Amino acid sequence: MRDARGFAPPELRRLWRAEAAAPAPKPTAKSKPPSTPVAARNPRLAPVLLAVALLAALAAYLVPRGLEAQALLAIEDDPARIADRVLDETFKAEVAEREIEVALANDDADLARSFADLAAARHVALDPALTERVDAAVAEANSAGHAARSFAYGFVTGTPDDAAALAGTAIGDLFVFGDVRDAVREGGNLALGRPADELILGLACVGLAITAGTYATLGTAAPARIGLSLAKAARKTGRLSGELAAGIGRMLRNVVDWSRLKRAIAGASISKPALAMRAAREAVKLRRAGGLMHFARDVGTVQVKAGTRAALDGLRVAETPREMARVARLAEKEGSRTRAILKLAGRGAIALSVATFNLGSWILGALFATFAFISALKGTTERITLRVLHRRKGLAPWYRGSH
Repeated sequence: MRDARGFAPPELRRLWRAEAAAPAPKPTAKSKPPSTPVAARNPRLAPVLLAVALLAALAAYLVPRGLEAQALLAIEDDPARIADRVLDETFKAEVAEREIEVALANDDADLARSFADLAAARHVALDPALTERVDAAVAEANSAGHAARSFAYGFVTGTPDDAAALAGTAIGDLFVFGDVRDAVREGGNLALGRPADELILGLACVGLAITAGTYATLGTAAPARIGLSLAKAARKTGRLSGELAAGIGRMLRNVVDWSRLKRAIAGASISKPALAMRAAREAVKLRRAGGLMHFARDVGTVQVKAGTRAALDGLRVAETPREMARVARLAEKEGSRTRAILKLAGRGAIALSVATFNLGSWILGALFATFAFISALKGTTERITLRVLHRRKGLAPWYRGSH
C-alpha cells in the first residue's frame, strides 16, 4: 500500500532495504538452478579447434595459388612479361647451347643468333667456341652469294626463308608479278572446277588491290603489303596455323566477292597483269578490309623488328589475328630474341596457358578460404577468452554455461 503522496509506508520500506542488503543464498542440492543443456554448461573446444585446423590447411593450399593467379591476370595483356615468366623457368645455359647446336646442324644461322642474343640479354654464359661458330654461320648466311641466291629464289617462288628471299618475294609482289602468278594459278583452278586454295587467291587479290595504294602513298602501306606476302608464303609452306587460316578465311569472305572474282579472273594471265589488277579491284571491297589490314601490318611489324623467319614462326604459333598482334608487341620489345622465345615457349609466350575463368576461380577460392579461417579463428578465440575469464572470476559452472 502507498500513502496519498505515492510513497510506501516506512515499515515496508525498511523491510525492502533489509532484504536488499542480505547476501544471496548459495545454491544447494535441494535448490538447483534451472537446468541447462550439457553442451551449453561445458562447451567443447575440440571440434572447433579441428575446424580451425582444417580451414587453415585449406587456406594454406588455396592462398598461394590465388596469389599466383592474381599475378598472372595482372600480366594477361603483356606478352613480354608472360614470356619472361616462361623463360625464368625454362631458359638455362644448357638449354641455350643445345638449341644453338641444333640450329647450326640445320643450317639455321638466324635461329642460332637469336638464342645467342637471348642468352646475352638474360646474362647466361655460353661457351666462347660456340659463340664463334654462331658468328661464322651468320657471316656465311649474310654473304653476297647466299643473298643473291635467296633473292632469286624468293622472287621466283614467292616462298621466303630469310631477309634476302623476302626481299625478292616483296619485289615480285610489289611489281604484281607474284600476286598475278598466284591469282592466275588459283583463279584458273577455281574457274575450271579444280581444287583451289581460296586463301592464297584471296590474299593475292587483296595484294593486287592495295599495290596501287602502296605506290600512291610512297610506301606507307608497305608493312601491310609485306604482311600479305608473308601470309601467302606461310600458307604455301604449311607454316600457317589452321586456326589462324580459318580466321583469315572469315575476313576474306567479307572482303572478296568470290562470284565476281571467278568470272573476272578467268581471262587474266601473267602476260596481262593490268587485266588481273582490274579484276582484283572489282572483286575486292577494301573498305571492308580493316581487320585484314591490321593483321597484315602486325605481320609486317614482326618482320621489321625480328626478321622474316620470326614472322613465319609467329604465323605458325598464333591462332587468331589478335594473337598475331601480341606477337608483334613481343617483337617490338624483344627484337632479334623473338624467334628464340617463340621456339622455347611456343604459344605460351603470347597467351596464358590457364583460362581466365580458372584463374578467377582460384582467386575466389582463396578469398573464401581466408574469410572462413579468420571467422573460425575469431569465434574460437572468443570462446577460449570467455572460459579463461570465467575461470579467473571463480564463477560456478552453471553460471558459465548460461552465459
